[in-house]
Amino acid sequence: MARTGIVSLFCGVLAACVPLGALADATSIGTLFAFGLVNIAVIVLRRKRPDMPRTFRVAFSPVTPAIGFGLCVWMMGSFDAITWEYFLGWMAVGLVVYFAYGLRRSQLAREEK
Repeated sequence: MARTGIVSLFCGVLAACVPLGALADATSIGTLFAFGLVNIAVIVLRRKRPDMPRTFRVAFSPVTPAIGFGLCVWMMGSFDAITWEYFLGWMAVGLVVYFAYGLRRSQLAREEK
């Protein structure tokens, strides 16, 4: 319950302080980045792990994922500089949290002790 309250409070303050257009742009650029990574992952995994079981088929692979990645990059290029600054800032914060959390909780950290 406490986590839900903290997240709700954070989202409420963010929504009150940041214009809706900026929030929409930040959400869009983040989503496009994630979709671009998925397209790249499809190509890489089909090359590196061809024996892995697949739950879906990709038509004209690797052409379709390459086009998908290109379109994501093209659409991300339409955002203004401030959106890119927000995006890169949030990515930096996210990477710091991700690696700080993983340093103590990863299997590799446990095996070294």
